[in-house]
Amino acid sequence: MPAVQSRPISSKTESYVDNKRKDDIRMANINSARSVADAVRTSLGPKGMDKMISTASGEVIITNDGATILNKMEVLQPAAKMLVELSKSQDIVAGDGTTTVVVIAGALLKQCQTLLHAGIHPTVISDSLHKVSLKAVDVLTAMAVPVELSDRESLVKSASTSLNSKVVSQYSTLLAPLAVDAVLSVVDPEKPDLVDLRDVKIVKKLGGTVDDTELVKGLVFDKKVSHSAGGPTRVENAKIAVIQFQISPPKTDIEQSIVVSDYTQMDRILKEERNYILSMIKKIKATGCNVLLIQKSILRDAVTDLSLHYLAKAKILVIKDVERDDIEFITKTLNCLPIANIEHFRAEKLGYADMVEEVSIGDGKIVKITGVKDVGRTTTVLVRGSNQLVLDEAERSLHDALCVVRCLVNKKFLIAGGGAPEIELSRQLGAWAKVLQGMESYCVKSFAEALEVIPYTLAENAGLNPIAIVTELRNRHAQGEINAGINVRKGQITNILEENVVQPLLVSTSAITLATECVRMILKIDDIVTVR
Repeated sequence: MPAVQSRPISSKTESYVDNKRKDDIRMANINSARSVADAVRTSLGPKGMDKMISTASGEVIITNDGATILNKMEVLQPAAKMLVELSKSQDIVAGDGTTTVVVIAGALLKQCQTLLHAGIHPTVISDSLHKVSLKAVDVLTAMAVPVELSDRESLVKSASTSLNSKVVSQYSTLLAPLAVDAVLSVVDPEKPDLVDLRDVKIVKKLGGTVDDTELVKGLVFDKKVSHSAGGPTRVENAKIAVIQFQISPPKTDIEQSIVVSDYTQMDRILKEERNYILSMIKKIKATGCNVLLIQKSILRDAVTDLSLHYLAKAKILVIKDVERDDIEFITKTLNCLPIANIEHFRAEKLGYADMVEEVSIGDGKIVKITGVKDVGRTTTVLVRGSNQLVLDEAERSLHDALCVVRCLVNKKFLIAGGGAPEIELSRQLGAWAKVLQGMESYCVKSFAEALEVIPYTLAENAGLNPIAIVTELRNRHAQGEINAGINVRKGQITNILEENVVQPLLVSTSAITLATECVRMILKIDDIVTVR
């Protein structure tokens, strides 16, 4: 009987659903996402720290790139995974600002927590967030300075700003112009807004320092020329063929063994092989070709010792084992066609170059093809480094710099860096909040405060007093200095545009829109259902 009485009889409480669990799940999601954001927060800005990631396979990665750090982190909580995806999508859209976007999302989530505790409905918060992001993009666009692609200096400035927060920042004077030249050389004048970064090939070679990094007009292969039979290692006025067939005796299609009973038959087989290879090489030589790039073959050896010997006699330089994925890049650069069958080997399918030579670098050798005739819109960057970690990080940093230049090609506007746009946003959104009514105004005000996390973190990572710096920044912006930002090197607030700290508009706008989108998504979740 007592079991029945424990149920409250009052009709009021029957319609009440216990929302404790939904609140708990929302808080758990927000907390886990914030802890991910705090993990990368220290690596923001030019004085940010680097993370050392040790993977399960024992590989060690040292990086400052937010997307790389989060990618390698084993994040299990579903809401925290959304932040990893967030930095990935920023990496795809803009290429740079991958740490910024996560830090902004973390700060917005923190404000959402406060608003939720105050009893504001998540949907209201989410809607005001959407309005804030639209308004923010307008404010940023109003601040931006248009830039022309012919203005190389501005492009170099923005690329070096992107490199300043990386390990290789001391080489930014070399890498920034290199990135700009690389992107400008692959931009197609007919379709200026389509830059395919796959047309910039990055070849990494151990040895030397990052100073030795260079831009090669043409091709670089991270391979040796096959030396087996004393073939040439340097060819001038090269005629280059990219072949996808094998220069080796044919094999049967099915596994079978041929039993040879006496020597005469064996000789006949060898003789046939020799004639077969010779006839192939004669056809190749007849077109005047003197450099062969041979695609890796799975079915049988692409070249045998015998064929290499004959190729060397014919004074043809051979580079074998060219990866299947590189073929497209090579043919695009050399302006030639890949040849899939010996019968199709004709002179018009060849590419022409002034020089193909083998260069020894560090402990290995590479093959350089330079002076290509009618070179396609591609370019190769040869990155050097003293150890594998520096090499990998240099490649990632270079990728970021290339992306920054690509952003500027797509959307030709620059904006100040150093926390200036964030403070300006915070100020203008705060002023806008005073015009709004009701809950919205309250939400917008707190999101405006959240954007101050970027300058705050920049100051904190540089070892300055964050509160004093941010207050002073706010003061400067209130007096109308739109471009006042934190100068980390001098440890004070200066006009950041004059200090050449600039970034593309696309990086900032996409960071804000993506972060708000992600936060709205996390807010809307009120339950996690695990399906076994």
